[in-house]
Amino acid sequence: MNSLTKRREPFTYMLYLGIIGSSILFLFIFLIFLKKEYSNQDIPVATPKIFWLSTATILLSSLGLFLSKSYVKAEKFSLYRLALVISFILGILFITFQIIGWQQLYQKNITIQNHTGASFLFILSALHIVHTLGGLVALAMTVFKAFKHASYVDSFVYNVNPPNQLRLKLVSIYWHFLDIMWLIIFLFMLYHAS
Repeated sequence: MNSLTKRREPFTYMLYLGIIGSSILFLFIFLIFLKKEYSNQDIPVATPKIFWLSTATILLSSLGLFLSKSYVKAEKFSLYRLALVISFILGILFITFQIIGWQQLYQKNITIQNHTGASFLFILSALHIVHTLGGLVALAMTVFKAFKHASYVDSFVYNVNPPNQLRLKLVSIYWHFLDIMWLIIFLFMLYHAS
């Protein structure tokens, strides 16, 4: 059986299709920015300093999810639950820091109405936050199920079940996508910073 005719797991396939669709959406926004910048010569983007902190939090939350998968394989279920909770809290902190960054721009009178670069920053950041909220919902369900099966035996039985392994895999893939997408947005904004 070759790789083209091999049966694929449908949920993973759908997730990758969604990731491709979201990536295309972000790409179009980048292209619109670059077209406008080419027309106007220069569109500086005001990047709040707190976005450095939000970047660190999403990177750490992604690391937490990576570790949670390794803790499951090592049957260290209490560390698995701790890593999931830390990842979830860091995801909430990421969104909080984003909103604080918006407020900092607003206090400097940098708004969508008076600053073209800021309008792209707000659009990219807001769109990423919407995607992150979806990831937080999925992560919250994973955390809930992890604590619902808290004893060692329950944790073991739950985590060797293929559909439950798939759930953690899908949440991890999506969260790592959010991480990579934010890094691209952040580096793009830094490159075009005022």
